[in-house]
Amino acid sequence: MTIQTVGVIGAGQMGNGIAHVFALAGYDVVMTDISQDAMDKALSLIDRNLERQVGRGRIDADAKKSAMARIRTTLRLADLGQCDLVIEAATER
Repeated sequence: MTIQTVGVIGAGQMGNGIAHVFALAGYDVVMTDISQDAMDKALSLIDRNLERQVGRGRIDADAKKSAMARIRTTLRLADLGQCDLVIEAATER
């Protein structure tokens, strides 16, 4: 089985880091959380972290742009059904 799309449950510190690494590696990422605010913050943090990598010469601007384009967010857990791999990075209540 080939993995092309990775689902990430949770947009917190672990979840956004996982999404960042997978997107930069060329995978499509679907990230979900119970809060749109959390996902917006996660995308902003991923963008800043990628920009830092650009500034340090570790990646170029095109790699950053491509990685950001690979990340999609959703509030619906069911949207992860299309993913080839799902990683849970959410706190349990």
